[in-house]
Amino acid sequence: MRMPIEIEAPEQLGYDTIRRNLSESSVADRRLGELNVKLDDVLLCYGDHKGSIDLRDSVASLGTGLDAEDVLITAGASAALFMVATSLLDRDQHLVVVRPNYATNIETPRAIGCDITFIDLDFESGFRLDIDRIEAAIRPNTRYVSVTYPHNPSGVMISEAELHAIVALVERKGCFLLFDETYREMTFGQMLPVAATLSPRVISVSSLSKTYGIPGIRIGWLICRDPKLMQLFLAAKEQIGISGSMIDEYVGYIALSQRRDWLEPNNLLIRKGFELVKAWIERDEFVEWVEPQGGCVCLPRIRPDVKLDLPTFYHRLYSVHGTYVGAGRWFEMPDNYFRVGFGWPTLTQLSEGLDGISAAIRDARG
Repeated sequence: MRMPIEIEAPEQLGYDTIRRNLSESSVADRRLGELNVKLDDVLLCYGDHKGSIDLRDSVASLGTGLDAEDVLITAGASAALFMVATSLLDRDQHLVVVRPNYATNIETPRAIGCDITFIDLDFESGFRLDIDRIEAAIRPNTRYVSVTYPHNPSGVMISEAELHAIVALVERKGCFLLFDETYREMTFGQMLPVAATLSPRVISVSSLSKTYGIPGIRIGWLICRDPKLMQLFLAAKEQIGISGSMIDEYVGYIALSQRRDWLEPNNLLIRKGFELVKAWIERDEFVEWVEPQGGCVCLPRIRPDVKLDLPTFYHRLYSVHGTYVGAGRWFEMPDNYFRVGFGWPTLTQLSEGLDGISAAIRDARG
């Protein structure tokens, strides 16, 4: 069954129908010409099944003590998550998922039919992670624990000490940790280490789609320091598509080579967007949030005591005020929650879109 986040994605709705797109969880998309990449000499052959050595070396350089053999290039982070689930889970096994989480971390295990325990983050506790709850949920047949930080959609973070505590927990329990760190390089403070550098029992997943704004080349990766596990994931990749696109992998290598030129202006723009959202939250009496500490998204909510018709709110927001956000149902949450991305729109579009949200709330109150 198709997920709401896919059915209602802005690319499905049509970008040209949205004047102020606040639903995106990335920086603005880039054009190929911005990378100054020359493709004439790219040989269109089957490539190394693990991914090109240059690209894997570049990914490995993001973490301490990694090398190319610890990296598997995938068709976006979503493909990496699919490979992990289909390789490690079956109907007789168990999974712990901290929710909200990226949809693939939930829907693929559901399709497999394994037992899932959800550790739901809640607004009232500041979307804070409770490691004791995770420990209590782990069973003898638990294959892995799935988390994502900086968190999508709330933007909350964990400390490095908390990360080490989760790693120690899975080591003690004999399961794995799947750590989706797609937003790791988008941070307001100290960047977390690549989680897979901390233990062979950790699988890190990331991509070039969010921080680098090039989802159209479909480059992601998983990092794992367990050679046997890596062979299992490689076998899954080979059954799905043998190897990756030579063009995509070369463009990805060029993009990572320019990493230091991109991150500073990216994070400056994200910080400016964050300040706009923070000021809006402070002046609108009907909305509240848990202030994010990383990434480029947040998860405000319309205050529970505010009475309004939510379908009218979303209809008016899009059709009258030209603004689009990620509805709570995208994350299996009530629709008075909505994700706002502040890295993709221009600052003018973001400011106008926030005003549109305020206007649509008042429209829906009657």
